[in-house]
Amino acid sequence: MKDNISRKDFLKIIGVATAATTLASAGCKPKSEKYNNTYYAGDIPKDKMTYRTNRNSGDVVSILGYGCMRLPRKDNEIDQEMVNKLTDYAMEHGVNYYDTAPVYCQGRSEKSMGIALSRYDRSKYFIATKMSNFAESQWSREASMKLYHDSFINLQTDYLDYYLLHAVGNSSKNLDGWDTFNKRYIENGMIDFVMEERKSGRIRNLGFSFHGDPRVFEWLIDNHDKYHWDFVQIEMNYVDWKHAHDIEPDNINADYLYQRLNDLNIPVVIMEPLLGGRLANLPESLSLKLKQNAPQNSIASWAFRYVGTYPNVLTVLSGMTYMEHLQDNLRTYCPLQPCSDKEMALLMEVADLYLKYPIIPCTGCQYCMPCPFGIDIPENFKFYNKCVNEGTIVENKQSEEYRKARRKFLIEYNRTLEADRQVEHCIGCRQCVSHCPQQINIPKQLGRIGEIVEYLKRN
Repeated sequence: MKDNISRKDFLKIIGVATAATTLASAGCKPKSEKYNNTYYAGDIPKDKMTYRTNRNSGDVVSILGYGCMRLPRKDNEIDQEMVNKLTDYAMEHGVNYYDTAPVYCQGRSEKSMGIALSRYDRSKYFIATKMSNFAESQWSREASMKLYHDSFINLQTDYLDYYLLHAVGNSSKNLDGWDTFNKRYIENGMIDFVMEERKSGRIRNLGFSFHGDPRVFEWLIDNHDKYHWDFVQIEMNYVDWKHAHDIEPDNINADYLYQRLNDLNIPVVIMEPLLGGRLANLPESLSLKLKQNAPQNSIASWAFRYVGTYPNVLTVLSGMTYMEHLQDNLRTYCPLQPCSDKEMALLMEVADLYLKYPIIPCTGCQYCMPCPFGIDIPENFKFYNKCVNEGTIVENKQSEEYRKARRKFLIEYNRTLEADRQVEHCIGCRQCVSHCPQQINIPKQLGRIGEIVEYLKRN
């Protein structure tokens, strides 16, 4: 980056020229993963959970599903004691759907949830897991079969309630989304195999989760008469409803996905209702809009009520790392109060305004990790997004205020990320790009952050 970059150019780099008037000129201190929200007072009822019935199987499923991608950790290992406590609390309050995958938590999620759930009567909960054969080394029938059978061992069960072809439509390093799908499921016969497993009863409900190439989604839906999908998992929230394509051109808006499934009476499971947590930590001006209408409700609750309002939604997944996450969501869904027409209109307004903020659409799924050069990609994106939300820009570079903000930014950046985990180590190898469900141009976005950091270091 040039040393003599202008403030105008800097604003272009950081991407906040359109939103600058709404951002505060404070530093950027990352907060904890806990929702930055106001919580209700009082006990959470244990008998008020809202349930939806799967019209294909008759399963009565809690509208709040436990997503097991972000289980609590202690000393870089899964904190099994806390996982058990969270599971106990969820079960006690009516949560009966638990969603995991072989790749979650660096391959440890299934085993952890197997430990937590096996303490309960198997008929009292539903397990969802996936065929996560992402790597080319896993595309063979033998390797994919091993993934499948290992799930039974890890989850300590002899049947799976909900089984998904995982992230269909994602591309791989050398192939586009369509060709990757064919390698993962068609050419190796795995799609036929899981259909036979459903006939045998080892799989009770068969579906898929969708990211990426629309050709794959359309083909699977067009062949519904052959495969008889029992459910489908999609990313849906009040921003993605109309703006998924605006955020990333390769994405499909959620309203289209939902309507296609609804027309075929295929129950919908929702992932990313909070856009990877970003809708729980909105820019201040947008948070105020929601708080003015419901001061007692958390910001996150708006997103959960929104997706729950749609009647064909079977369950809404939430990666609840902390007890506060779980409690807040339970308050929202025990019972669910659907959004009014006025509230739905308000959320569409907030979604429109949200696009003015140059947020990187990272959900923190970790699929891009590990980086071969050691960069913590999700943490860099999270730090940047928080800075956009909280504001780091001051008008006069020569002012004392600017110097303080600059110093605070750099200190907090170094505190948040060790030097060998920062963006400067990116060489643009693009190994991460094909793994991203959000279709983010990761090297480009890391480059943007790197330019900001370099500018602040030099000025």
